[in-house]
Amino acid sequence: MNQIKNLLYILVLFFVFTSCKEETIVPPAPIVDGLNFVPEAPDADKEVTIVFKASTTSALYGYKGDVYVHIGVVTDGTWYFVPASWSENIEKCKMTADGDNVWKLKLSPTIREWFSSGETAVNKIGVVIRNADGSKKGVNEDTFITVTDSKYVGFKPASIKTGTLPTGVREGINIINNTTVTLVLADKDKNGSHKDFAHVIGDFNNWTLSNTDKSQMIRDDNAGCWWITISNLDATKEYGFQYYVGTQAGETVRLTDPYSKKILDPNNDKYISSSTYNQNMAYPKSAIGQVSVFKIQQDTYNWQVTNFVMPPKENMVIYELLLRDFTQEGNINAALQRLDYLKNLGVTAIELMPIQEFDGNNSWGYNPTHYFAPDKAYGTPEMYKQFIDECHKRGMAVILDMVFNQATGNCPFVKMYWDGSKNRPLPNNPWMNETAPHPYSVFEDFNHSYTGTRNYFKQVLKYWITEFKIDGYRMDLTKGFTQNQSTESTASNYDQSRIDILTDYYNAAKETKPDVLFILEHFCSNTEETELANKGMYLWRNVNFSYSQAAMGWNDSGGYADFSGMFYTPNRWVGFAESHDEERNFNKAKLYGNGIIKSDSIARINRVPLIIAFNVLTQGPKMIWQFGEMGYDYSINDFGGRTNAKPSAFGWLSLAHRKNAADKSATIINLKKNYPNAFMSGTYTKNIGSSDWNNGKRISVTHNDLNMVMLGNFYPTGTLSIKANFQKTGTWYDLFTGESIDVSNTDMNIDVTGGDIKIFVDRK
Repeated sequence: MNQIKNLLYILVLFFVFTSCKEETIVPPAPIVDGLNFVPEAPDADKEVTIVFKASTTSALYGYKGDVYVHIGVVTDGTWYFVPASWSENIEKCKMTADGDNVWKLKLSPTIREWFSSGETAVNKIGVVIRNADGSKKGVNEDTFITVTDSKYVGFKPASIKTGTLPTGVREGINIINNTTVTLVLADKDKNGSHKDFAHVIGDFNNWTLSNTDKSQMIRDDNAGCWWITISNLDATKEYGFQYYVGTQAGETVRLTDPYSKKILDPNNDKYISSSTYNQNMAYPKSAIGQVSVFKIQQDTYNWQVTNFVMPPKENMVIYELLLRDFTQEGNINAALQRLDYLKNLGVTAIELMPIQEFDGNNSWGYNPTHYFAPDKAYGTPEMYKQFIDECHKRGMAVILDMVFNQATGNCPFVKMYWDGSKNRPLPNNPWMNETAPHPYSVFEDFNHSYTGTRNYFKQVLKYWITEFKIDGYRMDLTKGFTQNQSTESTASNYDQSRIDILTDYYNAAKETKPDVLFILEHFCSNTEETELANKGMYLWRNVNFSYSQAAMGWNDSGGYADFSGMFYTPNRWVGFAESHDEERNFNKAKLYGNGIIKSDSIARINRVPLIIAFNVLTQGPKMIWQFGEMGYDYSINDFGGRTNAKPSAFGWLSLAHRKNAADKSATIINLKKNYPNAFMSGTYTKNIGSSDWNNGKRISVTHNDLNMVMLGNFYPTGTLSIKANFQKTGTWYDLFTGESIDVSNTDMNIDVTGGDIKIFVDRK
C-alpha cells in the first residue's frame, strides 16, 4: 500500500512540474530579401513553403499585381515536371500576397506529390518568380533549391578508367560491324580539364547506370574524349541512348550525341502525325529528356538522279521556302506535290529554311539543336531525299539554310558545360561563348575559333552533300563568325579572322562538291564582301526598302525606289526584294499604298509582275520569298507574331488577279532561265534610280542570244510615254502576249499605264 501511495505522489509531482514548466518555442527564421524556404532544408517527402521578399532593387518591388512561380524539378541539368509554361498562368503556381513586397506558395502535401514526380529523384528544384505576363522577374537569375530525397538514392560513379581510343574511330557514333558500335564523346574544356565521369545508358543495357563495361566510358586524355564499345547488337534494330556525365560535386547532365541522325523528344514527337513521320517514335520509358538513336543497318535510298547538273549559279532564281507554311499540311510530302508549280514558275533553286533538328515542331528553324538530324516535324530522311531527287528531276537545285551561329540549350555542346544559375554557357565551354561577342545573338553563340567547333561543322557540311545530295548552303548570320568584340556600329568592319573561318568552311564544302553554292547572310564592309566573293562565295543583298516603296507607289522624301543595289560586280550578290526576314512588299502596299494601290486590291496585285521583273531580270542571282509571285500580303507579324505560322497561298490561284500575277511572274522568271548567257554576259543598260521614276524605269540587255527591253511605270495611275531605245530595228515581240511589233525607229516611245510593265524581246 505504501508503495502505491509513493508512486501516486511521484506522478502528482511530475504532472505539476510539467504543467508549470515554460514551453520552449523555436522562432522561425527571419524572412530576408529574395527567396526563403520554410523549412530551410526541404525534404522531398514533406511540404515546403516558398516565400519571396522583393528587395528595393527587384523588378517586383512595389508591384501590386498577381505573382506566379515558374518551377520545376531539375534533373541532370534539365527542368522537368514544370506545371505551366512561362506565359501560362495557372492557380497551382499563383503566389499569395503576404504583406507589402512578400509572396508565398506552399508545395503540399509533399514536394514529391505537388510535382507528381513519381519515381524520379527530387534533389533540386529550379525557381523563377515572375509577374503575370513574365515581363518582370523577382530575381534576374534562376534560383535552385537543394532538396533531401532519402527515398531515391543517386548513382555513385566509380573512379575513371583510362584507355586508348581505338584506331579509325572519331567523335560520334561509329559503326564497327554488324553487331558492334563505338560511341565517342568529346570532352576537353578550355582549361584542358574534363568531367569526372561519363557513362552511357540505353536500350542495349536496359537503361541501367553501372560501373561496368556495359555503361562506364573509358577516358583517353590524349584524344580528349570518352569512349565505349557496345557489342552483341541487332543490326536491324533502332537503339536509343544518352550520355550521363558529371562531376564528383554532384553536377550531372544527360546528353544526346551531337552526331545523332535521329532524336527522340518526349515533349514534341507526340504532336507529329504518322502521315508526316511514319517511322518509329517510341520513347524509352527510363529516359529523361531528348534521346539519341542509331541503327547499324542504315536505310538505303535509291537515287533516280545521280548526275544532276547545277543550273548556272550567276543566273539562278532562288525560291526561299518554309516547309511549315508552304502548304496547308506543312510537311515535305505536301511540298513535293507542288514541285511542278515551282518548275513552271521558272525557279532554278529552292532554298529550304532550316530543317535540322530544332526545338519544338512549330518554328522557322533558327533554334537548332542537332545538325546531322533532319527534323521529324517535316518528314523522314527518306522523304527529304525523295524531295531533293524530285527537285533534281525538274532541274532545280536544293539549298539548305544552315544556322552555325547559334544553338539552343538542348544542343549537347551547350549542355556539356552550362551554368544553370546564370542560364548561359560556362566560361570554360570550348564550343560556346559565355556571351556573344557580337550584338546579334538570340540563343547560345558558337566559338568558331575553336578547332573542335570548326571540325564539327565541316563534317556537317560534307554530310548533307554526300548523304542528301544537297547542292549548296545559305549560311545564317555569318557576320557573327568571329571572336572579335563588336557593337552595332562596328560589327560590319573588316575582319580577317571572320574571312579565314568562312573560307575554311567553304573549302570543306568544295572538297565534297566542287561546284557547291555557298551563300552568306553577311552584310559587312564592301571590302570584306568583295574578298569573299572573289573566293567564290555569294552574299545576300537586301533591297527590300526600295522595292516596298515601288510596290506602294511612292518615290519621295519619305524613301526612294532606287534599284541600283541589285547590281554588283562580280555577280555574286543574291539580291532580293523580300526574304523571310522582311515585311512583305505587298503588305506595305495594302496598308500604305498611294491612292488606288491601297484602296483597290486588283490594282495593287496587278503591280506584282512589275516588282518581280525589276528584281529577277537584273544581273546576277536573285531570290524571291514564297508566294511573292502572288503578292503575298499578310504581314510578317500577323497571326500572333513574326515567327508564327502563316497561311499557305495556293488557294489564291482560284482568284483571277492572283493567278494572273503568278502567270506573268512565271513568264518573266522563265525568260531569265531560258537565256542564261544573255543575262549573265549580256550588256546591261539601266535606268532604275530614283530619278528615273518620272520618265519610267528601264532595263535593256544586249546579247547574241537575246535582246531585251523592259519598261515600267511605277505610278499608281496614269500613262507614261517611255522612250524604248531598242537596240536594233526589225521585229520584236511582246513577252506576255507574243504579239509582234515592227521597230523602224529605235527611239520610239511606248505607252505604259500605271503599275504595268512592258517587256520586248527579239526572239519569239
